[in-house]
Amino acid sequence: MRSAKSTNGSPACEEDTMSDHHDKQELERRLWKRLSDHAAGMLGLHDRDMHMQPMHPYVDEELKTLWFITSRDTDLVSAIGVGATAHFTVTDDDKGFYACMRGPIVQSSDSKKLDEIWSMVAASWFEGGRDDPNIVLLEMPLSDALVWASDESGLEFAIQIARANIMGGTPDVGTRAHLEFSTAA
Repeated sequence: MRSAKSTNGSPACEEDTMSDHHDKQELERRLWKRLSDHAAGMLGLHDRDMHMQPMHPYVDEELKTLWFITSRDTDLVSAIGVGATAHFTVTDDDKGFYACMRGPIVQSSDSKKLDEIWSMVAASWFEGGRDDPNIVLLEMPLSDALVWASDESGLEFAIQIARANIMGGTPDVGTRAHLEFSTAA
């Protein structure tokens, strides 16, 4: 995997890892496409003693924001309180795509946004439908994301692994980039 190296020789997690701005833009495009196509990912809170949980993201690419519909009586809403930092991950083994996003998460009172993203799937979780008093809309404007992507087949992956074991070095099985999203002031 093409990746920057830190000063101690290990892969750098928080540094930009792609020298080509075009490649970084392409990974960002793929991130938003995967988010739009994915039925669910895993949402968790930073510094909270709880497991991540499956959630369906509603994507606003223009605002670089993820929205989630959940119930007021969940541990997640309780732990968020008036705000927290969240991580949302998606994985797609078939497409060789993995991403972990981070950003603040808050309970939102944006009823227009809730109307916009409301669906039959969301309705199935609430007995009172759209007007159920337990509905909570969560807003997560993304600060950054770490994205890994590979277009290689299983055979190419095996060849890269064998080559690294025989010739030394590490396999080149894709790209990784740290994407940063600016938030509107």
